[in-house]
Amino acid sequence: MRISVCTSSVNDHGKELVSHGFAAFPIACYMDDLSVASVPWHWHEELELALVAKGALSISAGGSNITAKKGSGIFINTEILHSMKNGEDSPCLLHSIVFHGRLVGGGIDSIFWQKYLRPLLNSASIPFVLLNPNIKWQEEALILAERTWQDCAGEAPGYEFSVRSTLSRILYLLFSHCPLSETKEPSKKALRESERIKIMLQYIHSHFSEELTVPQIAQSALISDSECLRCFKNTIGTSPIRYVKQYRLQRAAELLSSCAITITNVAAQCGFQEMSYFARAFREFYHISPSDYRKRHILSKSPLMPSSSNISL
Repeated sequence: MRISVCTSSVNDHGKELVSHGFAAFPIACYMDDLSVASVPWHWHEELELALVAKGALSISAGGSNITAKKGSGIFINTEILHSMKNGEDSPCLLHSIVFHGRLVGGGIDSIFWQKYLRPLLNSASIPFVLLNPNIKWQEEALILAERTWQDCAGEAPGYEFSVRSTLSRILYLLFSHCPLSETKEPSKKALRESERIKIMLQYIHSHFSEELTVPQIAQSALISDSECLRCFKNTIGTSPIRYVKQYRLQRAAELLSSCAITITNVAAQCGFQEMSYFARAFREFYHISPSDYRKRHILSKSPLMPSSSNISL
């Protein structure tokens, strides 16, 4: 299985459209350098395990902001809106595993799905679990997750059995040690707010190169300006316009590290009409000038497929 960088394209509701693996074996593994590009807000039906191979990870998920250090990781439950970025100034390298529950649970009428997967996936009490190597069962989960990632990278004969076995053990550890709430439907208010923020994020991601205002963003979800501001504050913890600026800078960083177009064109394509403002904003966000950022990441770029080790609105 090829290890690659995951790109997040989404539909009109912010759901990620990237196909993780294929129907017969629904799993994919990725490596991301979050100093090159952050992972913007997104969600997917699949479960995700993210392991911090280097540096520190800052992740926002389930209404919380968490930092995970090297050697630790995080489990993200199905359909949880989340984003990831560098937790410190040093580069954060991330090993990610994104897989569908049916890889372990089989069909929804199986005992594995009914007894173990369904309670875990539907529990409102665990949108995510921070995995700490100093806690014995979590250390085991981290070791198994890295083994899964390495198995996918190596593709030794029969690795599919090993992958399914280690993921089964990880999910059983989570099932056994996490306090699962009774399965219940989220409130109408929570569902409505979740749907609205996903629609507005998708609108921003589709129109970030254009001039954007709060009324335009609010109109995309058919809500008032004040409700738009409240949704962003409660869900993402920032204002719509500040999020637009951050997303533009993230996209600019991606272009600077992967394309040969001029920095002026990068700024224009990402919605910055004044070069001086773009340069100042970029430096404030990344603590480096756009030109130095390009030099650093183009010169340090290395193949994504390693010999023994190498990510998901």
